[in-house]
Amino acid sequence: MGTISLEGLEFFAYHGYYPEEQRIGNKYALDITVITDFVEAAQNDKLSETVNYEIIYRIAAKVMEDPARLLEHIGFRVIRGVREKYPLVDKVIVKVSKFNPPVGGVCTRAVITMEG
Repeated sequence: MGTISLEGLEFFAYHGYYPEEQRIGNKYALDITVITDFVEAAQNDKLSETVNYEIIYRIAAKVMEDPARLLEHIGFRVIRGVREKYPLVDKVIVKVSKFNPPVGGVCTRAVITMEG
């Protein structure tokens, strides 16, 4: 087993529980890790035998285009998208960060991490 990760993906998107968050938008970051067996890809030097991180990025970008109320829902949709494209992966871990969340005080980011 090994891991393939994309870290620090940044998006400006219109997610949020409150209507004003969905109207004005905010900056978000995603870290995505896929745990899978890529021995064949390593031995044969073939992209077709592993998880293509360019496709993982496209899945994340598509998820970020569709507004969601909860960070958990974003994480769920990314995991679902990766598993639909790569059903044989062992695990997908997604960390979703929302910058400057509306908490009534100073907070750099709100973060959730999901595995599926």
